[in-house]
Amino acid sequence: MSVPVPEGSGTSPETASDALAGFTIGVTATRRREEFCALLERRGARVVSAPAIRLVPLAEDADLLAATRASLEGPIDDVVITTGVGFRGWMAAAEGWGLSGDLAAHLASARLLTRGPKARGAVRAAGLNDHWTPATESCEEVKQHLLAQDLRGRRIAVQLHGEPLTGFVAALREAGAEVIEVPVYRWLPYRDPSPLRRLISQAISGGVDAVAFTSAPAVLAMLGAARADGLEEALLAAFAGRVVAACVGPVTAEPLETRGVPTVQPERSRLGSLARALARHLPEHGVTRLVAGGHTLEIRGHAVVVDGELRPLPPAPMAVLKRLADKPGHVVARSELRTVLPGGPSRDSAEHAVEMAVTRLRRALGPAGIVETVVKRGYRLACDREAQAAAL
Repeated sequence: MSVPVPEGSGTSPETASDALAGFTIGVTATRRREEFCALLERRGARVVSAPAIRLVPLAEDADLLAATRASLEGPIDDVVITTGVGFRGWMAAAEGWGLSGDLAAHLASARLLTRGPKARGAVRAAGLNDHWTPATESCEEVKQHLLAQDLRGRRIAVQLHGEPLTGFVAALREAGAEVIEVPVYRWLPYRDPSPLRRLISQAISGGVDAVAFTSAPAVLAMLGAARADGLEEALLAAFAGRVVAACVGPVTAEPLETRGVPTVQPERSRLGSLARALARHLPEHGVTRLVAGGHTLEIRGHAVVVDGELRPLPPAPMAVLKRLADKPGHVVARSELRTVLPGGPSRDSAEHAVEMAVTRLRRALGPAGIVETVVKRGYRLACDREAQAAAL
């Protein structure tokens, strides 16, 4: 189940610059990683970069060369162009192989179906004419447009962009078309898997509030890495719980949604739209708001906003605060708080560790009276439910 986030809702321009303050977001992207991380950081987020995949250099891609030669073996009736950068990469690779003239001639005599405006712009920049672009910018609409015609005997080239279009291609073949898959920018696992493995552990332990995905191969790479360590089910449970799985579009989200994981998606499949979607969704759904000791609190991923002032918290005090906030106004025993401390202290040191975490929590919160000690029982947030209802 996806949660589309409208472009015009949520965070106001006045608060957009710090909308993600207090939240930690994992980024699995490789291409345009720095740009996307900067978009999130400008909104106040703490970013954990963990590239999941890497690109196969086009000049070395034997599969792309084979698909290009197959396309040149005869006339092409239709060409589906899914991305502008993919199309430009295909043309550049063909030029490097000395095939650009032949490829351009074949494409000039075909109907060019472009998925969106960037693909259409790349086609026109190459001196070619586009035939049709769907209003929704979706591959599904392109597929339905083609299936509404008689495809028997037609040769159709489908330019991929690192993501398989298995159902799309199968449907065209079932309708009688000969389909040539053009795998522009294939993906392989990232050379250093340690950042991704750390991100998996952080997601499972609650150390991140969201993980952003910009391609389906990155989703599959993360799930595969988790599976190799015996953590796939724990990772899926985290995504089904407190950790938001944010995907740039429906193709990217599909591997998660087929496993029952809800996703957040922007209305438009763009990096900027994805950053804005997170900036609206997390403050609305990832914040616990309450009144304690006469002060308003907003509990976020790694910080708490006290009376409008952001106060970052270390992991142990934050874990204690979140558990207390699960039962506002009720006493939480030390034995229960011990279970949420990072690292799982031994029984002998557990009570001291809880006391230290509470002391650090009080110091970080600032005003006195927010966290109360109940002698011989534990701790509680000083919440007056009537005052809280009136304030919130």
